[in-house]
Amino acid sequence: FADEIVPVLVEGRKGGTVVDTDEHVRPDSSVEKLAGLRPILGRDDPDATVTAGNASGQNDGASICVVTHPARADELGLRPIARLVSWGVGGVPPATMGIGPVPAVAKALDAASLTLAEMDLIELNEAFASQVLACAREWKFTDQDFERVNVNGSGISLGHPVGATGGRILATLTREMQRRDARYGLETMCIGGGQGLAAVFERV
Repeated sequence: FADEIVPVLVEGRKGGTVVDTDEHVRPDSSVEKLAGLRPILGRDDPDATVTAGNASGQNDGASICVVTHPARADELGLRPIARLVSWGVGGVPPATMGIGPVPAVAKALDAASLTLAEMDLIELNEAFASQVLACAREWKFTDQDFERVNVNGSGISLGHPVGATGGRILATLTREMQRRDARYGLETMCIGGGQGLAAVFERV
């Protein structure tokens, strides 16, 4: 992820420290360690399944994205990497906020006159693993479909820098679209309170 990170110098009492690595990623994690974590609400709900290992981690971060017209990009000497094709916003009951991407994606795809099958890559922000599975079930995803979803991980493995996550996801999506020579990418997010956001991008 080095090409997605801008190094930041943090001054301290003992000098400066350059932060240039995502500190949330845990390379020493394993399936066995994750399976041993206790459900967060396990004392109150015997059916609870959400643990610290299958929920997004809260971490700090910032992101930036330049959105402009092609002519203005030429004036500034910028090379566009993607075109925003369409977007959609959906609302669901707050109790099922994680399913918000489903109506949002439907609106975004309808506006673009495209289908979910035409999306080469899909970034589905992971609030919880169960939330991803719920959306995938609504979309009737197969094992093959999952090969294009969160191919570099998402909120669970990379973390959820609230307020910056949308930009972080977009950076990961567009970089991977370039690497794979993919045409279309779909970014989705669920939002506490019952909203969902989705946007379709085309590599340029």
